[in-house]
Amino acid sequence: MKIDVTSEIEIERPRAVVAAFSADPDNVPRWYVNIKSVEWKTPRPATVGSRIAFVAQFLGRRLAYTYEIAELAPGERLVMRTAEGPFPMETSYSWRDAGEGRTRMALRNCGAPGGFSRLMSPFMAFAVRRSTDRDLLLLKTILEATD
Repeated sequence: MKIDVTSEIEIERPRAVVAAFSADPDNVPRWYVNIKSVEWKTPRPATVGSRIAFVAQFLGRRLAYTYEIAELAPGERLVMRTAEGPFPMETSYSWRDAGEGRTRMALRNCGAPGGFSRLMSPFMAFAVRRSTDRDLLLLKTILEATD
């Protein structure tokens, strides 16, 4: 069973600011509650083909995986994919203007769990949505507190 979860939030900051901060892998541990570390496998800055290793704690399990940036349109869209681990995943961010100085950000996680994880798909979809909503709220809090 495939998981496809999209969460959105409006942030009281210009799109360029929101996109630059959220698309920078070095900032990910600040606003993704479950991400514990980030390690670049290719040179900075992020471009199509860049590879970044993440270590996460999700549903009581340690997950280590490497995303590859598949699409990058600065200020508009970022798509990363991994085929590693028990949960191959595609994560995408998109940003659009939501009025003067405001941004609407969408974060989508799509994947097809394998093995035992496949049996837990309905629960995992709920957990991914809850986690993603919480992450976007933390991102909003961080960015709106910044001058």
